[in-house]
Amino acid sequence: MFKELFPDPTQRSILLFCAGLLAMGVIYVIITRIIRHYGKNPKYLLPEGMVRKVGWPLFFLMFSIVVRMESLRALLGLQDYAWHFRKASTLLFIFSFTWLIIKILRVVKKLIVENYDVQDTDNLRARKVYTQFTILERIVIFILIILALGIALMSFDSIREIGVSVFASAGVAGIIIGFSAQKMIGTILAGIQIALTQPIRLDDVVIVEGEWGRIEEITLTYVVVKIWDKRRLVVPTTYFIEKPFQNWTKTSADLLGTVFLYTDYRVPVEALREELQRIVKDTDLWDGEVAIIQVTDSKPTHVELRVLVSVRDAPTGWDLRVLVREKLIAFLQENYPDSIAHTRLLLNQKLNEEETG
Repeated sequence: MFKELFPDPTQRSILLFCAGLLAMGVIYVIITRIIRHYGKNPKYLLPEGMVRKVGWPLFFLMFSIVVRMESLRALLGLQDYAWHFRKASTLLFIFSFTWLIIKILRVVKKLIVENYDVQDTDNLRARKVYTQFTILERIVIFILIILALGIALMSFDSIREIGVSVFASAGVAGIIIGFSAQKMIGTILAGIQIALTQPIRLDDVVIVEGEWGRIEEITLTYVVVKIWDKRRLVVPTTYFIEKPFQNWTKTSADLLGTVFLYTDYRVPVEALREELQRIVKDTDLWDGEVAIIQVTDSKPTHVELRVLVSVRDAPTGWDLRVLVREKLIAFLQENYPDSIAHTRLLLNQKLNEEETG
């Protein structure tokens, strides 16, 4: 029927090509309108710029279908190059579809992560979710890219035959490569294990190799620790699986800060306790839970006092410890100078008189 209405092959090709373009355009407009509609709906809250982020992958996906159309080849007079057009269409479809999945994956990650505030004081749940999705996103993207490359290469018959023959005779080579890449594979598996078990999370306060810092970045192969003085310590992921380290925010961010004072035996402990209560109540650094002084040791030359103060997080704990130490030392200097630790010398008076006589 269609051929009878349009007997001219050129006319048919033009009409089919235009119809195909129109269909692609309608589908593209419908998809973008749906995305915009749900983006305005507070129930769904799609991120701003969603259409722009998936627009180019969608365009190339549609274009790959257009390239495959026989009417396009007829219009261009390239019917003899049908294999080349189909192959180009296949490759473009594979890579644009992979690109679209990666974009959607990142949008989904953003939608989930935006529900959690990492900057909040009590951000344990937020850091846990952010760490999981950051590492898993990289794993999925890595797998998608490898699969896309593999499918694209296997679409060529010659490469597929070579691949089959190589895989059939790659037993020994695979074992050799496996031993050679054992360390790299172990590192990648450690990264996956960190994402699942989470011994560390982003923004965790840790002590690694004697350095105090925060987890700044976690990848499949290494972890970046931001040291307190702005240095960066780069550690392989296997370190956090195989070696012990301190994680100050594993279950919660609150801590007990410790201050040690070494004083004379005549120190008034009760007066110090009263002064400690006054100090912590006058500052916003204290969380209002623990503030005590205990005599933890005694030596021939001094008494050891341990001050315990509770804080909401590690940086605040450092500031409060410094403040408490300074204030208590100043209190002793001003009110009880004899309580400051000093060395005594006991002289024998009779022996001293004989020596001078």
